[in-house]
Amino acid sequence: MSYLLAMNDGQIRFSIILVYLGLLLGLGFFASRLFRGTKNDYLLASHSIGPFLLLMSMFGTTMTAFALVGSSGEAFKKGIGVYGMLASSSGIIHSLCFFLIGVKIYRFGRKHGYSTQIQFFRDRLESDLIGLILFPILVGLIIPYLLIGVMAGGGVIAVLTEGAFPNLGLSENGSIPSHYGSLLICGVVLIYVFFGGMRGTAWANAFQTTVFMGLGVVTFVMLANRLGEGQTFLESLKNVTAKVPPSKLTRVGMSQTLFLSYMCIPLSVAMFPHLFQHWLTAKSSASFKAPVICHPIFIMIVWVPCVLIGVWGTTLDLPDIRPNDVLPYMVNNEIGAFMGGLLSAGILAAIMSSLDSQFLCIGSIFTNDIVLHYLDESKISEKRQVWIARLFVILVVGITYVLSLQGYRSVFTMAVWCFSGFAGLFPIVFAALYWKRFTAAGALSGTLAMVGSWIYLFQQSGYGANTEFALYPFGSEYPLMPVVAIILSSTLAMVVTSFITPPPSQKTLDKFFRS
Repeated sequence: MSYLLAMNDGQIRFSIILVYLGLLLGLGFFASRLFRGTKNDYLLASHSIGPFLLLMSMFGTTMTAFALVGSSGEAFKKGIGVYGMLASSSGIIHSLCFFLIGVKIYRFGRKHGYSTQIQFFRDRLESDLIGLILFPILVGLIIPYLLIGVMAGGGVIAVLTEGAFPNLGLSENGSIPSHYGSLLICGVVLIYVFFGGMRGTAWANAFQTTVFMGLGVVTFVMLANRLGEGQTFLESLKNVTAKVPPSKLTRVGMSQTLFLSYMCIPLSVAMFPHLFQHWLTAKSSASFKAPVICHPIFIMIVWVPCVLIGVWGTTLDLPDIRPNDVLPYMVNNEIGAFMGGLLSAGILAAIMSSLDSQFLCIGSIFTNDIVLHYLDESKISEKRQVWIARLFVILVVGITYVLSLQGYRSVFTMAVWCFSGFAGLFPIVFAALYWKRFTAAGALSGTLAMVGSWIYLFQQSGYGANTEFALYPFGSEYPLMPVVAIILSSTLAMVVTSFITPPPSQKTLDKFFRS
């Protein structure tokens, strides 16, 4: 007890973070005790994930640093309209994607033995080339997605440990530098993914989703009471909201066309490789009922507090900080050290609950779609296949960490560009499931059109430096998000090419369209 009393606020918060990370490691090691030694068990948990774990793991893996750190920072800049811009549409569109895409992918996966989305596309389109094209594209889009979490996690630890170790010379303000924090996050996630595989990842996601949802609500209530200073929570809520500048409480400053075009961004979930892998872990198609119904409600529970906290930040005399740091800064300065430590663990939980699935899915893609597809699988033992996946995960974690050292980027902007690329592939997966005339040439041309338009527009935005970049095809009063052009280009190329090339064989049509 005397040791605890001797600790400063930063050390208390850091100690709580370490305890939380230790619990995650313990969960991963426990899951590894149930490992059956097969590739299917390591990558897909032997298709044993029921409704609750599927709901929690799917929601946890879609709620990234973008949802907490990014949304708070963007709301701080643009106001409460950020919620409607992404959260409300995401709740509906994500559930539709789970229902229209996820259930079908699960059924085909169980019927034909798929472990990755590339295996599905190769089979559906009778093309080996589509796999070679998709592999670098999916990995290339996943790495910036990983960067979002790694950078945000390091930033959160840096802000929340301010003054923790003033005598170590680690940083000017005595905090854990963000690159050390990022390394710690990468190390912990890597360890429990390495040993626990998909089962450990699913359990960790369920645990972390519970943590960040519960502590997120607690953070919201505590900050409202602290900033509003009312006799009751509702009175405090009213008081603090009354202090917010009117411009932050409406969508007056947001263009209607820009606001509506943001609705294309959530379509990205239909092509997330890590979400594909979670769909394939389900015990049965009935397991999808809970995610489809509860996902919009869970999004509201997470996004409403984060957006409002970001808006409340405009009422404070904050120093010149980055938007990414608004949420951790307010937790750090407006809440006591012990609760601040718990709430910081909740923020990290949201960040890490997506990193683990992304790391694992990349290992799965490399193992199944490159190594085993082009080598003789019968000559590679199950144990060696698992180790191949593990080693590639280590490689990707290392690359991601090195890239995270290159400097600051807006979490929100990085996420929007990353999601725009995945959203541009939505027409490809939708057509594969519902359009009989869809061809391999159509898929290739649509994919390449997405890549070409994405690279061109990303370059025009100064490689993401222009956070307000938009398109103006109908004049300066009607801006559109770049994702609209990306989706239209991929759709047009896909449709035209499919109509002018020979249709799929009857054998393939019978395989995928005959009930």
